[in-house]
Amino acid sequence: MKYYSTNHSAPLASLEEAVVRGLAPDKGLYMPEQIKSLPTEFFDRIDTLSLQEIAFEVAKAFFGDDVPDDDLRGIVYDTLSFDIPAVRVTDNIYSLELFHGPTLAFKDVGARFMSRLLGYFVRKEGENRQVNVLVATSGDTGSAVANGFLGVPGIHVYVLYPKGKVSKIQESQFTTLGQNITAIEVDGVFDDCQALVKNAFMDAELNKAMKLTSANSINVARFLPQAFYYFYAYAQLKKLGLASNLVICVPSGNFGNITAGLFGKRMGLPVYRFIAANNANDIFYQYLLTGDYNPRPSVPTLANAMDVGAPSNFARILALYDNSVDAIRADIAGARYSDTQIADTMRQCLASTGYQLDPHGACGYQALCDLLRPDEVGVFLETAHPAKFKEKVDDITSSDVAIPERLAAFMRGTKQSVPLSKSFDDFKRFLLAENKK
Repeated sequence: MKYYSTNHSAPLASLEEAVVRGLAPDKGLYMPEQIKSLPTEFFDRIDTLSLQEIAFEVAKAFFGDDVPDDDLRGIVYDTLSFDIPAVRVTDNIYSLELFHGPTLAFKDVGARFMSRLLGYFVRKEGENRQVNVLVATSGDTGSAVANGFLGVPGIHVYVLYPKGKVSKIQESQFTTLGQNITAIEVDGVFDDCQALVKNAFMDAELNKAMKLTSANSINVARFLPQAFYYFYAYAQLKKLGLASNLVICVPSGNFGNITAGLFGKRMGLPVYRFIAANNANDIFYQYLLTGDYNPRPSVPTLANAMDVGAPSNFARILALYDNSVDAIRADIAGARYSDTQIADTMRQCLASTGYQLDPHGACGYQALCDLLRPDEVGVFLETAHPAKFKEKVDDITSSDVAIPERLAAFMRGTKQSVPLSKSFDDFKRFLLAENKK
């Protein structure tokens, strides 16, 4: 399959080219030329299939033209070595728990898949030049990508994160690894980190000296596999007889996650509608209200992984819907929650249901409480384990969230990071110096 740029000024690319480049030469995001529909019989039997079996069928529709079945099956099954259960919270609201992977966050799926697919291409080509993965993170992306690529031959990862704006637990998951992982602590906000990554791809001198790619959701190999768990959510609700009017609510920051769900819908997944839940960084919510897209600097919130003021994947949503705000509104509703509302939701949900939300899941849960119709069943994406935000969660809910051993092990490690300004010139000099080592 070929991939086009959302800016429509770059040549078509193969899957390998799109994955290795990350961003198209014209600064656009890659999109597949076609979105294949899955057959009716697949949906008829989907509730009898495992997560891995479902994911493999979806992966074949995306990547089957470019990766042989046996190799693709190996990548999928190795990626999804953990479950993603849909857990009942109320009679008509379920939590899709995406925190059972190695770093306890939803990005384990896309990051692990991408690391394995990129590793496949490196081995296939017999690459003798190091591939350098640049990734900006507001929290969970960094840990998922760093752990997904840890120790992969021929690949070095640079994780850029905003100083003082990720939780200590999140930070420990990518600053204590060493080996082929370098953490860069940027004196700025997430949008500054993302701008550094994008500018690096556009710099001719850097790209001549180093082979660069991205592991943010701008990379097709990172965001497309996230469609897997939307199909699995439907399968689990279908097994319960609750999938006829399914609404999926996605806590949204950079919008790669919900975009993957929209791809699933285009492939035939019977989701009635989606809800995008924002925090105070409500650029998309305002777009739904006004029809105008006005990115702005992000502001820090309790739900820090959603602190994005210029969501990259908005371009993909526009491409999917031919720039029609009315078509987007037909499939996606919006909601927006302040820190006060997020905290109130976390307390109320725990008190009334016994279910412990993290701040991001709280946005998704509350949006379903507010917008779900009586004949609908809702699933919200619980994108990270509450222990990843232990200090905030404990303080808000007067609880003592247990820290899983996987997280505790990271916290015992020694922090290794490189402090850097938000100046691109400083970042470029650092990368060129690294390349000479």
